[in-house]
Amino acid sequence: MLQLRDAAEGGPAGSPGSPAALLVPGEAGPPFQPAAARGSPAAPPPRQTLRPLSVRTATRAGRLREYFVFRPGTIEQAVNEIRMVVMPTEDGEVQSVWLLAEIDHWNNEKERLVLITDWSLLICKYNFISLQCQHVTRIALSAVDTISVGEFEFPPKSLNKREGIGIRIQWDKQSRASFINRWNPWSTNIPYVTFTEHPMADADEKIASLCLLENFKTQLIQAVKKAQKECPLPGRANGVLVLERPLLIETYLGLMSFINNEAKLGYSMTRGKIGF
Repeated sequence: MLQLRDAAEGGPAGSPGSPAALLVPGEAGPPFQPAAARGSPAAPPPRQTLRPLSVRTATRAGRLREYFVFRPGTIEQAVNEIRMVVMPTEDGEVQSVWLLAEIDHWNNEKERLVLITDWSLLICKYNFISLQCQHVTRIALSAVDTISVGEFEFPPKSLNKREGIGIRIQWDKQSRASFINRWNPWSTNIPYVTFTEHPMADADEKIASLCLLENFKTQLIQAVKKAQKECPLPGRANGVLVLERPLLIETYLGLMSFINNEAKLGYSMTRGKIGF
Protein backbone atom coordinates (compact mmCIF):
# COMPACT_ATOMS: atom_id res chain seq x y z
CA MET A 1 0.00 0.00 0.00
CA LEU A 2 1.35 3.46 -0.93
CA GLN A 3 0.49 6.57 1.12
CA LEU A 4 0.96 10.17 -0.01
CA ARG A 5 2.65 12.27 2.72
CA ASP A 6 3.91 15.85 2.70
CA ALA A 7 7.64 16.26 3.08
CA ALA A 8 6.96 18.67 5.95
CA GLU A 9 5.95 15.68 8.08
CA GLY A 10 9.51 14.50 8.25
CA GLY A 11 10.81 12.86 5.13
CA PRO A 12 14.14 12.86 3.38
CA ALA A 13 12.89 15.14 0.64
CA GLY A 14 14.21 18.30 2.20
CA SER A 15 13.53 20.92 4.80
CA PRO A 16 10.14 21.48 6.50
CA GLY A 17 7.67 23.23 4.27
CA SER A 18 9.13 21.70 1.14
CA PRO A 19 6.40 21.30 -1.55
CA ALA A 20 7.65 17.85 -2.42
CA ALA A 21 5.64 14.76 -1.47
CA LEU A 22 6.74 11.21 -0.73
CA LEU A 23 5.28 7.84 -1.51
CA VAL A 24 5.69 5.86 1.70
CA PRO A 25 4.85 2.14 1.58
CA GLY A 26 2.84 0.49 4.31
CA GLU A 27 2.16 3.44 6.60
CA ALA A 28 -1.18 4.90 7.44
CA GLY A 29 -1.06 8.65 7.89
CA PRO A 30 -3.62 11.38 8.32
CA PRO A 31 -5.93 11.92 5.34
CA PHE A 32 -4.81 14.46 2.76
CA GLN A 33 -6.33 17.90 3.19
CA PRO A 34 -6.35 20.73 0.67
CA ALA A 35 -4.40 23.87 1.40
CA ALA A 36 -7.51 25.84 2.29
CA ALA A 37 -8.43 23.28 4.97
CA ARG A 38 -4.94 23.58 6.54
CA GLY A 39 -5.26 27.32 7.02
CA SER A 40 -3.63 28.50 3.77
CA PRO A 41 -5.38 31.27 1.89
CA ALA A 42 -7.80 29.97 -0.75
CA ALA A 43 -6.65 30.28 -4.36
CA PRO A 44 -8.82 32.51 -6.56
CA PRO A 45 -11.24 30.54 -8.75
CA PRO A 46 -10.11 30.00 -12.35
CA ARG A 47 -11.63 32.15 -15.07
CA GLN A 48 -14.92 30.74 -16.20
CA THR A 49 -16.73 31.21 -19.49
CA LEU A 50 -20.46 30.61 -19.56
CA ARG A 51 -21.87 29.37 -22.84
CA PRO A 52 -25.56 29.12 -23.76
CA LEU A 53 -26.90 25.62 -23.44
CA SER A 54 -27.67 24.09 -26.83
CA VAL A 55 -29.81 20.99 -26.87
CA ARG A 56 -30.02 19.05 -30.13
CA THR A 57 -32.85 16.60 -30.59
CA ALA A 58 -32.55 13.60 -32.86
CA THR A 59 -36.30 13.10 -33.24
CA ARG A 60 -37.98 13.65 -36.60
CA ALA A 61 -40.20 16.30 -35.02
CA GLY A 62 -37.08 18.20 -33.99
CA ARG A 63 -35.49 17.87 -37.40
CA LEU A 64 -38.72 19.04 -39.01
CA ARG A 65 -38.13 22.56 -37.69
CA GLU A 66 -34.89 22.77 -39.66
CA TYR A 67 -36.79 22.75 -42.97
CA PHE A 68 -38.30 26.13 -43.86
CA VAL A 69 -41.01 24.53 -45.99
CA PHE A 70 -42.66 23.04 -42.89
CA ARG A 71 -42.94 26.34 -41.04
CA PRO A 72 -46.53 27.58 -40.59
CA GLY A 73 -47.92 29.28 -43.67
CA THR A 74 -44.85 28.74 -45.86
CA ILE A 75 -46.20 26.03 -48.16
CA GLU A 76 -49.50 27.89 -48.58
CA GLN A 77 -47.74 31.08 -49.63
CA ALA A 78 -45.45 29.19 -52.01
CA VAL A 79 -48.38 27.47 -53.73
CA ASN A 80 -50.24 30.75 -54.15
CA GLU A 81 -47.21 32.40 -55.73
CA ILE A 82 -46.50 29.51 -58.08
CA ARG A 83 -50.08 29.49 -59.28
CA MET A 84 -49.35 32.89 -60.77
CA VAL A 85 -46.81 31.41 -63.21
CA VAL A 86 -49.41 29.05 -64.64
CA MET A 87 -50.45 30.09 -68.16
CA PRO A 88 -54.11 29.17 -68.73
CA THR A 89 -53.72 29.01 -72.52
CA GLU A 90 -50.73 26.67 -72.31
CA ASP A 91 -51.16 24.82 -69.03
CA GLY A 92 -54.86 24.90 -68.27
CA GLU A 93 -56.04 24.66 -64.67
CA VAL A 94 -53.96 23.38 -61.75
CA GLN A 95 -55.04 19.87 -60.77
CA SER A 96 -52.69 19.13 -57.85
CA VAL A 97 -49.56 20.36 -56.04
CA TRP A 98 -46.79 18.13 -54.69
CA LEU A 99 -43.70 18.51 -52.50
CA LEU A 100 -41.06 16.07 -53.77
CA ALA A 101 -37.31 15.62 -54.07
CA GLU A 102 -35.78 15.66 -57.55
CA ILE A 103 -32.80 13.39 -58.24
CA ASP A 104 -30.72 14.64 -61.14
CA HIS A 105 -28.52 12.55 -63.44
CA TRP A 106 -25.55 13.01 -61.06
CA ASN A 107 -27.54 11.83 -58.01
CA ASN A 108 -27.94 15.32 -56.53
CA GLU A 109 -31.05 15.66 -54.40
CA LYS A 110 -33.12 18.87 -54.64
CA GLU A 111 -36.32 20.08 -53.01
CA ARG A 112 -39.05 20.80 -55.56
CA LEU A 113 -42.67 21.90 -55.79
CA VAL A 114 -44.40 20.04 -58.63
CA LEU A 115 -47.68 21.08 -60.20
CA ILE A 116 -49.85 18.86 -62.37
CA THR A 117 -52.08 20.94 -64.62
CA ASP A 118 -54.44 20.01 -67.43
CA TRP A 119 -51.70 19.93 -70.07
CA SER A 120 -48.37 20.49 -68.30
CA LEU A 121 -46.08 19.28 -65.56
CA LEU A 122 -44.48 22.27 -63.81
CA ILE A 123 -41.30 21.67 -61.78
CA CYS A 124 -40.58 24.66 -59.56
CA LYS A 125 -37.35 25.53 -57.80
CA TYR A 126 -38.65 27.56 -54.88
CA ASN A 127 -36.60 29.32 -52.21
CA PHE A 128 -38.56 28.77 -49.01
CA ILE A 129 -36.31 31.21 -47.12
CA SER A 130 -36.79 34.29 -49.31
CA LEU A 131 -40.19 32.97 -50.49
CA GLN A 132 -39.35 33.36 -54.17
CA CYS A 133 -39.88 31.14 -57.18
CA GLN A 134 -36.47 30.98 -58.85
CA HIS A 135 -37.04 28.70 -61.81
CA VAL A 136 -39.84 26.74 -63.48
CA THR A 137 -39.45 23.84 -65.91
CA ARG A 138 -42.50 23.14 -68.06
CA ILE A 139 -43.04 19.66 -69.57
CA ALA A 140 -45.94 19.06 -71.94
CA LEU A 141 -47.92 16.06 -70.73
CA SER A 142 -48.75 15.10 -74.30
CA ALA A 143 -45.00 14.55 -74.92
CA VAL A 144 -44.59 12.10 -72.01
CA ASP A 145 -44.18 8.57 -73.35
CA THR A 146 -42.80 6.50 -70.42
CA ILE A 147 -43.33 6.52 -66.66
CA SER A 148 -41.08 4.15 -64.72
CA VAL A 149 -41.34 3.27 -61.04
CA GLY A 150 -38.78 1.25 -59.11
CA GLU A 151 -35.75 1.18 -56.86
CA PHE A 152 -32.64 3.16 -57.66
CA GLU A 153 -29.84 1.29 -59.40
CA PHE A 154 -26.17 2.22 -59.81
CA PRO A 155 -23.19 0.77 -61.67
CA PRO A 156 -21.47 -2.04 -59.72
CA LYS A 157 -18.37 0.07 -59.00
CA SER A 158 -20.26 3.19 -57.96
CA LEU A 159 -19.04 4.64 -54.65
CA ASN A 160 -22.08 6.78 -53.89
CA LYS A 161 -25.41 4.96 -53.97
CA ARG A 162 -28.85 5.63 -52.59
CA GLU A 163 -31.70 3.42 -51.49
CA GLY A 164 -35.41 3.86 -51.91
CA ILE A 165 -38.02 4.04 -54.65
CA GLY A 166 -38.47 6.74 -57.24
CA ILE A 167 -40.46 7.64 -60.32
CA ARG A 168 -38.92 8.64 -63.68
CA ILE A 169 -40.82 10.58 -66.35
CA GLN A 170 -39.47 10.43 -69.91
CA TRP A 171 -40.54 12.36 -72.99
CA ASP A 172 -39.78 12.76 -76.71
CA LYS A 173 -39.07 9.03 -77.09
CA GLN A 174 -35.56 9.39 -75.64
CA SER A 175 -34.45 6.96 -72.95
CA ARG A 176 -30.93 8.35 -72.44
CA ALA A 177 -29.20 11.69 -72.70
CA SER A 178 -26.23 12.18 -75.01
CA PHE A 179 -22.75 11.31 -73.80
CA ILE A 180 -21.80 14.96 -73.33
CA ASN A 181 -24.94 15.75 -71.32
CA ARG A 182 -24.58 12.63 -69.15
CA TRP A 183 -21.10 13.67 -68.06
CA ASN A 184 -21.96 17.32 -67.56
CA PRO A 185 -23.26 17.75 -63.96
CA TRP A 186 -24.86 21.10 -64.81
CA SER A 187 -26.59 19.98 -68.00
CA THR A 188 -30.33 20.61 -68.16
CA ASN A 189 -30.76 18.94 -71.55
CA ILE A 190 -31.84 15.63 -70.04
CA PRO A 191 -34.93 13.92 -71.59
CA TYR A 192 -36.28 12.73 -68.24
CA VAL A 193 -36.82 13.78 -64.66
CA THR A 194 -36.65 11.60 -61.54
CA PHE A 195 -38.47 12.15 -58.26
CA THR A 196 -38.53 10.50 -54.86
CA GLU A 197 -40.34 11.33 -51.63
CA HIS A 198 -39.25 14.29 -49.53
CA PRO A 199 -37.01 13.05 -46.65
CA MET A 200 -39.48 14.44 -44.08
CA ALA A 201 -42.60 13.30 -45.93
CA ASP A 202 -44.09 11.41 -42.99
CA ALA A 203 -43.09 13.84 -40.24
CA ASP A 204 -45.90 16.36 -40.69
CA GLU A 205 -49.48 15.11 -41.00
CA LYS A 206 -50.67 18.37 -42.56
CA ILE A 207 -48.25 18.16 -45.50
CA ALA A 208 -47.90 14.38 -45.75
CA SER A 209 -50.60 14.21 -48.44
CA LEU A 210 -48.47 16.45 -50.69
CA CYS A 211 -45.50 14.10 -50.50
CA LEU A 212 -46.96 10.67 -51.26
CA LEU A 213 -45.19 9.30 -54.33
CA GLU A 214 -47.82 6.65 -55.04
CA ASN A 215 -50.61 9.22 -55.20
CA PHE A 216 -48.47 11.46 -57.39
CA LYS A 217 -47.92 8.58 -59.81
CA THR A 218 -51.63 7.82 -60.02
CA GLN A 219 -52.64 11.41 -60.74
CA LEU A 220 -49.78 11.90 -63.20
CA ILE A 221 -50.78 8.86 -65.28
CA GLN A 222 -54.38 10.03 -65.39
CA ALA A 223 -53.33 13.55 -66.39
CA VAL A 224 -51.00 12.29 -69.16
CA LYS A 225 -53.69 10.06 -70.67
CA LYS A 226 -56.22 12.88 -70.56
CA ALA A 227 -53.83 15.40 -72.13
CA GLN A 228 -52.84 13.04 -74.92
CA LYS A 229 -56.47 12.44 -75.70
CA GLU A 230 -57.41 16.12 -75.73
CA CYS A 231 -54.20 17.56 -77.26
CA PRO A 232 -52.44 14.82 -79.25
CA LEU A 233 -49.09 15.62 -80.82
CA PRO A 234 -49.24 15.57 -84.62
CA GLY A 235 -47.31 12.87 -86.41
CA ARG A 236 -46.78 10.51 -83.49
CA ALA A 237 -48.66 7.74 -81.78
CA ASN A 238 -50.17 8.64 -78.44
CA GLY A 239 -50.09 6.53 -75.32
CA VAL A 240 -47.95 6.33 -72.19
CA LEU A 241 -45.97 3.25 -71.17
CA VAL A 242 -46.01 2.56 -67.43
CA LEU A 243 -43.19 0.28 -66.25
CA GLU A 244 -41.93 -1.17 -62.99
CA ARG A 245 -38.16 -1.38 -63.34
CA PRO A 246 -34.95 -0.16 -61.62
CA LEU A 247 -34.05 3.48 -62.19
CA LEU A 248 -30.42 3.66 -63.31
CA ILE A 249 -28.26 6.58 -62.16
CA GLU A 250 -24.87 6.47 -63.85
CA THR A 251 -22.53 7.90 -61.23
CA TYR A 252 -19.25 6.31 -60.17
CA LEU A 253 -17.17 8.46 -57.82
CA GLY A 254 -20.04 10.79 -56.88
CA LEU A 255 -18.01 13.09 -54.62
CA MET A 256 -20.02 16.16 -55.52
CA SER A 257 -23.39 14.48 -54.93
CA PHE A 258 -22.11 12.94 -51.68
CA ILE A 259 -21.30 16.40 -50.28
CA ASN A 260 -24.55 17.86 -51.62
CA ASN A 261 -26.77 15.13 -50.20
CA GLU A 262 -25.05 14.74 -46.84
CA ALA A 263 -25.22 18.49 -46.18
CA LYS A 264 -28.76 18.72 -47.63
CA LEU A 265 -27.63 21.60 -49.84
CA GLY A 266 -30.61 21.05 -52.12
CA TYR A 267 -33.05 22.00 -49.33
CA SER A 268 -33.96 25.31 -47.70
CA MET A 269 -32.79 24.65 -44.15
CA THR A 270 -31.33 26.31 -41.08
CA ARG A 271 -27.59 25.74 -40.87
CA GLY A 272 -26.32 27.00 -37.54
CA LYS A 273 -27.01 30.73 -37.29
CA ILE A 274 -27.79 31.07 -41.00
CA GLY A 275 -30.15 29.43 -43.44
CA PHE A 276 -29.77 28.56 -47.11
